Amino acid sequence: MIKQDIIICRCEEITLIEIIQAIKEGAKDINGVKRRTRAGMGLCQGRTCEKLIRQILQKELKKFPEDIKIGTDRPPIKPVTFGELGGKDH
Repeated sequence: MIKQDIIICRCEEITLIEIIQAIKEGAKDINGVKRRTRAGMGLCQGRTCEKLIRQILQKELKKFPEDIKIGTDRPPIKPVTFGELGGKDH
């Protein structure tokens, strides 16, 4: 038996049961899970947890991997410093 309290999104501390609940409430893709739980919205921007969330969606919705849409990227894609944003002269 899988532990329901296992953390899927480490950045936002979102558990498996929270993701399953979001799917039961109507989440059909990564963005739907994000809106309901904030999973994938932390510092890593989903680079760590998005694959796990896709697998959970696939299992819970009984769909093929290609049927689950990938999440929408939001800037910044990776963390950047203020120096990189402002340029070297600023």
